[in-house]
Amino acid sequence: MLFCLLLGVLTTVPCIWAIPLAQDPHSASSRSTETIELNPYANKPRLTFRKDGTFKITVFSDLHYGENPWDDWGPEQDVNSTRLMNTVLTSEKPDYVVLNGDLITGENTFRENSTTLIDEIVSPLNKFKIPFSSTHGNHDNEPNITHAEEIKRELQVAPLSYTRAAPAWADGEGYGPGTYWVPVYTKASDRNPSLILWFFDSRGGFSEGANSTSLPDWVDAAVAEWIELTVAKMNSAWGPADKVGRGSLSFVHIPPHVVQDLQANLNSTQDPGLNADELGEGSTQASGEAANLGKDAPFWDALNAQVLNLHGVISGHDHGNEWCKREPTKNVIFCFDKHAGYGGYSSPGWGHGVRNIVFRSPDPKVGPETWIRMEDGETHARIIMDSSYN
Repeated sequence: MLFCLLLGVLTTVPCIWAIPLAQDPHSASSRSTETIELNPYANKPRLTFRKDGTFKITVFSDLHYGENPWDDWGPEQDVNSTRLMNTVLTSEKPDYVVLNGDLITGENTFRENSTTLIDEIVSPLNKFKIPFSSTHGNHDNEPNITHAEEIKRELQVAPLSYTRAAPAWADGEGYGPGTYWVPVYTKASDRNPSLILWFFDSRGGFSEGANSTSLPDWVDAAVAEWIELTVAKMNSAWGPADKVGRGSLSFVHIPPHVVQDLQANLNSTQDPGLNADELGEGSTQASGEAANLGKDAPFWDALNAQVLNLHGVISGHDHGNEWCKREPTKNVIFCFDKHAGYGGYSSPGWGHGVRNIVFRSPDPKVGPETWIRMEDGETHARIIMDSSYN
């Protein structure tokens, strides 16, 4: 006979045993603000503006470590990329660093040691004790590496990494886990952040394993709901961004498809910077596949509708482009990075460098200044990301 304990009374009444079922992380019921943490870095130092009210970000994009490991050329390019990182960090002394995608050329590496390339990439950041975080690109999803594996390794070997993963229901079916945000405070003692850095995973590349398949190369539509829920929770706890003065800046490796329309109307004076990569030639999401064009629209619409005081959107991916341009349909400034790594495709005269972004004040009404800094210290393509630009 079975006995049940009901409300503290032992009884012989037959029991119905209710065993809780594991919740599907992709189900609608799992999509709530309960999966969103507003203090995600309780065990790390708070990022803050300097005493003079500035905050400097240096972006290393498309490092492409791990190419041609079977000959001398590939490892030599990694040495060159590490030299560039050390040179830039020594002179620029940023408060924060962003590694904006394609950290590793995953199709070239060996499966058994791919993640150890992360150790090499973050070594200069560990040496200078600079906090940083990463986005991940199409070459970071390949049969020999995945975004999730890179994130896991980075967190193991870099104490000042602020990279983390999105809730499972917003991770692009497991191939785009690197969607998250990082708060920056005016002072460490402040209750609420004055700046949010947003990072989005644009996926792409190929799935791992012998039967690998091509992956969608845009930010998953589920991220739109994640943005909405995250902003709602921020607004509830801290107040609406437009009321309390909270600014934002966004990073994503593959540029949103809408950016392709900007290139035809570039003005080299007001939109300065190298313009050597033709968009739509394998360089923007889903190019050449008409059925997939614009699949990142839910993400793009949600980002611009929900995230107020958005100073701009920053992408890598296209090694021959450095320019910025205001995207008119959303009235937001878009900028390309500078190809930093010696791996990956290039062309004579392009050179290697970084994009610097300096917030001149915690006040979101004061737009940041941004420019390209080359490895040799030369600078160009300087603009102010505010309402007067374009």
